[in-house]
Amino acid sequence: MNYDRVRHGLRGMFLNMLGQRERALDAYRDSLAADPNHAETLRTLGWLEAQQERWAEAEAWLARAVELEPDDAHTWFNLAYARDKGGMDDAAIAAFLRATELNPKNDRAWYGLGMLHARHGRHRDAAAALTEAGKLQPMNGLAWYALGMAWHHCNEPDKVTAAIEHTLSYDPQTAQRLIHDAERSDYAHRLG
Repeated sequence: MNYDRVRHGLRGMFLNMLGQRERALDAYRDSLAADPNHAETLRTLGWLEAQQERWAEAEAWLARAVELEPDDAHTWFNLAYARDKGGMDDAAIAAFLRATELNPKNDRAWYGLGMLHARHGRHRDAAAALTEAGKLQPMNGLAWYALGMAWHHCNEPDKVTAAIEHTLSYDPQTAQRLIHDAERSDYAHRLG
């Protein structure tokens, strides 16, 4: 056991609990200096930077963590999220894809992937990813709304209908927004 890494890591955890983020970051950097190949410390540094919305710094720490543990789906997801928030869309897509390969049941990775594809006008790719997110979280109104909109942009009215019907069953407010935004006035009567 590397006692210096553990000592600095415990100090960082304590400082973070006290809300002293910058001092916690310094302690975790000291922990990493004591053990430069400790993936958990890298992940923690990335998480702390993300809390401060310093996306480039978070991305750098998390990228190093996935180099050390390339089969950790959770770290790939966090890396994708930091890249997405930091405006590194192509790199975020690659990281979300890797996260879904390693853990096909990560609905948030499928959702993130779908939203990035939609942002870039790749609506069929968005629909494919959002379909997976919707299967994994059948009552996630945001995912089903985004899926309905992806199908709308693909000019697939029957699939938009299916998304509306599904969403109406548990989230009428989101269904109403989907009906409006997908220009489906034929469904207005279903809202009561």
